[in-house]
Amino acid sequence: MKNNKLYIVMVGLPARGKSTISIRLKETFRNNSIPTMIFNNGNLRREYRPARETYHAGFYDPENKPAVELRKKFALINIERAKKYLRSKGQIAILDATNASRERRELIEEHLNDHPILFIECINNNKEILDLSIIQKTKMPEFSHLDRDSAIKNFRERISYYETIYTPIKDERNFIRLDSLSNKLLEERLTDPIPYSSRIRDFLVTDVVKNLFLIRHTETYFNVEDRIGGDPKLTQKGRSQAMALARFFKNKKISFIFTSQTKRTIQTARPIKELQQACTIIPLKEFNEIDGGICDSMTYQEIREKMPEVYLARKKDKYNYIYPQGEGYVTMRERVGKGIKKAFYLNRNSDNIMIIGHRGLNRMILAHFLYRRDEDVPYIYIPQDKFYHIISTQDKKVFQLKKYE
Repeated sequence: MKNNKLYIVMVGLPARGKSTISIRLKETFRNNSIPTMIFNNGNLRREYRPARETYHAGFYDPENKPAVELRKKFALINIERAKKYLRSKGQIAILDATNASRERRELIEEHLNDHPILFIECINNNKEILDLSIIQKTKMPEFSHLDRDSAIKNFRERISYYETIYTPIKDERNFIRLDSLSNKLLEERLTDPIPYSSRIRDFLVTDVVKNLFLIRHTETYFNVEDRIGGDPKLTQKGRSQAMALARFFKNKKISFIFTSQTKRTIQTARPIKELQQACTIIPLKEFNEIDGGICDSMTYQEIREKMPEVYLARKKDKYNYIYPQGEGYVTMRERVGKGIKKAFYLNRNSDNIMIIGHRGLNRMILAHFLYRRDEDVPYIYIPQDKFYHIISTQDKKVFQLKKYE
């Protein structure tokens, strides 16, 4: 019988997305009837040791010999559990931990010598994303007795201790180095035949979206006047629409609402947040609307009458046209792509993700998943009384326009 058993060993500093990738890999394999289990050292530590003993950064100090031995003990327990799992019905065992030192990885290689090992190293040095990720990490129960600033300081100290022993993947026989924010393979070495390698590679570079709710901000005073850009507030109708959205999503768990930095998207998000148990609004500059430049806050009729050359040039090639001193669809692509990556990374522990944006912005986000021709993107239908529900996984693609009122 062909040997399709595999150890996947995660590597990387804390808050780099290792656990999220582990969970998503497990779900993907199990959905394809491949028995898979995760062995997480942090969960084992929390199970066997009181949080008051292990939350503090000093527990991760490489000079703290008793703590080093205890953490090694937990690692060995999971190594043996993973080995036992593959000896029975298991096909894939995922060891989820920092595994930051070459010494720890040698220990794994020494004990797991019965099946191939694939190391996956997660790298992400985006400061903004790391800062937000650390804030989310400090909401874990083990930090509940600390105020926010103390918890953040504590977790940063933990990371600094790991950095002193961190040795990037280099000498391992089989590994993938991954930019976990951009889903980009940075380096790959497969010396041995690795089961499911093509499927794993495809998974790592693909955006996995369980439920994306893509919403346009509700009605503003500029919408009523047919003006572009600006930073207008919602009308009374817009506020009523926002409340209707809040009621519609009340029974769906929304951990984060990603918006632009404008009043209208944030005002649309607030009623939704208020009806959720624990929800955070995160404004991202990448989700701002097209910058109209010298035409900002003008009506389309004013542009046509006062700047006919602008009106005609944009009408001729709407996708590639760039407003003087502003932007166009074509120049938005890179920043919108970065915004999508940020939102997915920060929302990695929840199946539901919500983005409240603008007409032009939401067209670009839809195009990211729909692969529409460039010339068609400026004409994608983006109403204010409906939203798009998107599912995009390796096995399923769904795009639905739904009414919420």
